Amino acid sequence: MTTPTPTPTAIEPRHASSRLHELTVIDVRTPGEYAGGHLPGALNIPLDQMQRALPDIREAARRGDILVVCASGARSENACRTLAENGIDTATLSGGTGAWAAQGHDLHRPEGGGKTTWAMERQVRLTAGSVVLLGLALGEVVHPAFRLLSAGIAGGLVFSAVTNTCGMAAMLAKLPHNRPGKADLDATLARLRNG
Repeated sequence: MTTPTPTPTAIEPRHASSRLHELTVIDVRTPGEYAGGHLPGALNIPLDQMQRALPDIREAARRGDILVVCASGARSENACRTLAENGIDTATLSGGTGAWAAQGHDLHRPEGGGKTTWAMERQVRLTAGSVVLLGLALGEVVHPAFRLLSAGIAGGLVFSAVTNTCGMAAMLAKLPHNRPGKADLDATLARLRNG
C-alpha cells in the first residue's frame, strides 16, 4: 500500500508578495497563458514538461524555497504533488494568478509582447460548450446518437471535478498555440540553474 502524497502547502498572494524576492517561482501554465501575464520573475515550466525539469528544480530547491503557480491553483497543486513524489518540497500559490491579480498585484508579460492566449480554463469551457452544442444540434438534425457527444462531455466534466484533473486541458495543452518551444524550455532551465 502506498502512502498518499500530502496536500501541498498553500501560500496566500499577500504573503507571497512580501516574500517574492526570496522565492523561486515556477509557473506551470502553457507558454501562451504565461505570456498573458505572470508573477514577476516567474519561470515558465509547463506541467507537461515537469519531468524533464526535475533535476534543475531539485537543485533550485536546495538554494531556497520554490513557489509553484498556475491560473487557479489546481495545476500547481498537481505539480507540487509530482515534485513531492520526487523528494522536492514546494508550495503552491493559493488561488493562482487569478487571486494574485484580484488582490491588486502586478502581472508581468514577456518582453517583446509575445503572443497571448486564453487561460486554459477558458479554453476548456469553450471547447466543452462547443462540443455539447454540436452534439445536441447533430442529434436533432443528423442522428440521435450524436447526443452521446454531449453526454460524454458531461461525464468528463463530472470526472474532472471529482478527481481535480482535466483530460481536456491536457489535450488542449498539446495544441500549437499552447505548446512550449524546445528552445524556450531550455532557456528557462538555464535561468533556473543560474538562480
